[in-house]
Amino acid sequence: MKTKIIATLGPASANKDIMRAMVENGVRIFRLNFSHSNADGFVQALGLIRDLEQELDMPLTAMGDLCGPKTRIGAIAESPKRITKGEPVLLGLPAEEASANGKVFLPLDFPELLIGLEEGMRVVLADGLLQFKVAKVLVKDRLFELEAGNEGTLTSNKGITFPGKFHPVAALTEKDRKDVREGLALGLDAFAMSFVQTAQDIRDLIDEMEHCGKRVPIIAKIERQNAVDNLESLLELADGLMVARGDLALECPLAEVPTIQKRIIRACRHAQKPVIVATQMMLSMVNNVVPTRAEASDVTNAMVDGADCVMLSEETAIGANPLEVVKTIREISVSAEGYFHERAQTPWMPREGSNNGKHMAYASCLLAQNFNSRALVCHTESGLTARNISSRRPLHDVFALSPNISTVKALNFAWGITPVLCTEEEARHTTRLKNFVLGSPKFDNGDVVVLSTHSADLRLPEPRTNKIEVFQK
Repeated sequence: MKTKIIATLGPASANKDIMRAMVENGVRIFRLNFSHSNADGFVQALGLIRDLEQELDMPLTAMGDLCGPKTRIGAIAESPKRITKGEPVLLGLPAEEASANGKVFLPLDFPELLIGLEEGMRVVLADGLLQFKVAKVLVKDRLFELEAGNEGTLTSNKGITFPGKFHPVAALTEKDRKDVREGLALGLDAFAMSFVQTAQDIRDLIDEMEHCGKRVPIIAKIERQNAVDNLESLLELADGLMVARGDLALECPLAEVPTIQKRIIRACRHAQKPVIVATQMMLSMVNNVVPTRAEASDVTNAMVDGADCVMLSEETAIGANPLEVVKTIREISVSAEGYFHERAQTPWMPREGSNNGKHMAYASCLLAQNFNSRALVCHTESGLTARNISSRRPLHDVFALSPNISTVKALNFAWGITPVLCTEEEARHTTRLKNFVLGSPKFDNGDVVVLSTHSADLRLPEPRTNKIEVFQK
């Protein structure tokens, strides 16, 4: 399969035999969720990942998912409380609770989040189960009367969001900074960053990494309207994006989330950056052995739209059938990717004005198609050459050789790419590619292979030239 699977590790799956079977069925990235643990809690899981890499002779990527500034209300008097539609409820700083006068009071100890809250703005609690709008500003930036838009049960310490409102809260919290430092020391290969709003959020994480002396890929999670609005600037700094549909559906109108997902996927492909689709991919399989038809269609559509990865959360972390979920995703991918190539008639031609790298990648894919090539094999230092080829969505297998282990781990996020760590000392990159083909059991005598290198991704001493070669084993 060409679409990569990300599996979240948890009590149901942090077992070597289950993890091995997951890898054999398409998992290339394991997610370690810092919302429920810290680096010390991942030592054993990371050890299992590294053991499997050695046993299977395959690079696997360990991605830490930072929890970010998840904001919650405080304790509610006489919780749980039943809220009726149209009921007035007060929201404010804890010091304003004396003004409640018998009304339900929602304490929020984040003064910066209330700055600029105005009449008519939406407020959402409990993952969208309770919807409010600001009816009155009682004390500017401190106390507000809300009107309930629906009936529901309110309990203490529920998450709260303000759809569409800019939050003057940095995405990188002190807990995140500690988790990054300890995660890098532990040897994590990538980080997903929660509640990103602007490019400065990503810059803060880069600076924290550079302070630690190590830079690994950053996947920016798109789960706020501000992130959607700032997509292009986020793509300039992030190494990939994640369509985190759970929180995104709280910030944006639910009816728009599917089209937002499509736009994000398209933007990432044009930027040669991987994109992950996440949240409730196969949620019913937490308890069931088969998904719903709607879930199967959802996963298929994400793959047909061109997602590089799909991510499983509860399904593999706490579900009753973690391996069956992965196998189901793999089965869906066979049909989805077949239809994708039937419909799209890949490779995709670069748009007018595209850079030379895209045109080189397109030419490589065309040669592979016309020569009925067994595969494409490229050399890449930074991963750019491989991502350029991936963005053309070729029908053929793509093997990307790199001497950089960080590049190899990062390419596990890229659609259709099989990364290979190249340890050969041979200076000429094309010679490395040929030796790989000659020595690999993946190729039979007589197989035709297209070899590709690009000057933007080469280092001396080899001449800085673009090169595509048709090679027969």
